[in-house]
Amino acid sequence: MNILEKSELIKNQELTARENVERFSEIIDQKNPQINAFLEINKEQAQKKALEIDHRLKEGEKVGKLAGLVIGIKSNINVEDFTISAASPTLENYLGSYDATVVKRIKEEDGIIMGMTNMDEFAAGSSTESSYYGPTNNPAAPGLIPGGSSGGSAAAIAAGMCDLTLGSDTGGSIRNPASHCGVMGFKPTYGAVSRQGLLDLAMSLDQIGPFADDASGIALMLESIAGWDPQECTSMEWEVPSFSNLVGEDGKETLKGMKLGIVKQFQEVTDKPIVKIIEKSIDQMQEMGAEVVELSFDYIDLCLPTYYLINYVEFFSATRKYDGRKYGSKIEEVCGDEVLRRIHMGSYISQKEFSGKYYKKALQARSLIRKEITRLLKDVDLLVGPTVPKLPHKVGDTLEPLEMYAYDVLTVMANLAGIPAGSLKAGEVKGVPVGLQMQGKPLEDAKIIQAMDAFENINK
Repeated sequence: MNILEKSELIKNQELTARENVERFSEIIDQKNPQINAFLEINKEQAQKKALEIDHRLKEGEKVGKLAGLVIGIKSNINVEDFTISAASPTLENYLGSYDATVVKRIKEEDGIIMGMTNMDEFAAGSSTESSYYGPTNNPAAPGLIPGGSSGGSAAAIAAGMCDLTLGSDTGGSIRNPASHCGVMGFKPTYGAVSRQGLLDLAMSLDQIGPFADDASGIALMLESIAGWDPQECTSMEWEVPSFSNLVGEDGKETLKGMKLGIVKQFQEVTDKPIVKIIEKSIDQMQEMGAEVVELSFDYIDLCLPTYYLINYVEFFSATRKYDGRKYGSKIEEVCGDEVLRRIHMGSYISQKEFSGKYYKKALQARSLIRKEITRLLKDVDLLVGPTVPKLPHKVGDTLEPLEMYAYDVLTVMANLAGIPAGSLKAGEVKGVPVGLQMQGKPLEDAKIIQAMDAFENINK
């Protein structure tokens, strides 16, 4: 059953919230020691919330959209009374003193927060190997990385440890692990979901979004957390669609007449076995009535350097609050190599004599990339292609920074342009999941979710 069907079972009291929590508690006990997806869980609190929901249902009281569903939260999103460490020794003793806006909304909809998931330290990574608490293993391809930086959230879904999770996506940190773990991940339009309560990596790029095993889970979570937040400066006032009413339709009807843009450069930078899977997926959608339009994007080589220059500067700025005075440790004294590298690079580029040479040029390049992405999307509904250009490496393998950054080449564009993007499983290469990425126009998040749902339905 999908998430919407499970939600209805709970609301109809055919499955109790308590039973749902207990089942996931058992799975976490069994699997988490090997996978390391969850860094902290609170079964007692989850069980208490479940009993409260069951009582309200029994009394005929109204409950929220997420009632009884078990949820994991990435460890850089504030949840009151949980450790919000960002997987770093800098904040290993920092207890959340408030709920992020997305967490408030989950609680208002009666979602049950089970615990905090693993991640790359301060979200600076693409493999979840830089976590202070050790790497996360990939449940779909044991021994390989789950992707990052939201690897724990993706792995928790892939291992069946909870119903839904939240991650953050700055340059692909939701879509990358969704691809490697064979689950669904969604980065909303920039500003569609409040960032209030998220520990910054790069504030002009960061966006919170959901993971699930199916499109109905993505839809249900997104409609629960999206919408304007007066406390958050990047938040947009927009009419949030009822995403969950748009899924479960006939895939053939959804895709009929939909124009899919296929960018040749996306295929050219991707390993051939992955391209083969993606081409087969596109053929399937064509058979369902979608129209394929071939496109060209000449600025793909500009995307990674533009993204990382902006990332370095904004991350350096964001980390100045971790000075060890009010809470935590001074970040430079305890952090890992990649975090320190980004701080040093950001500090260097931020200096007056270098700002014009690097950062301002990166902002100009970003404007150009955004303009070109807008042009690509002008006459199509979606851009469709690979999520990640290569398969995940083995946990513990040593990669040079540029090799690690190469995982992000196809995902950073959506963050630079502020557009919505999702990833879902397209197939496997030698047993390793491969993700299909769909990108759309700003605030056309619903169109991506409908297409993801349609693709899921034709591949059941």
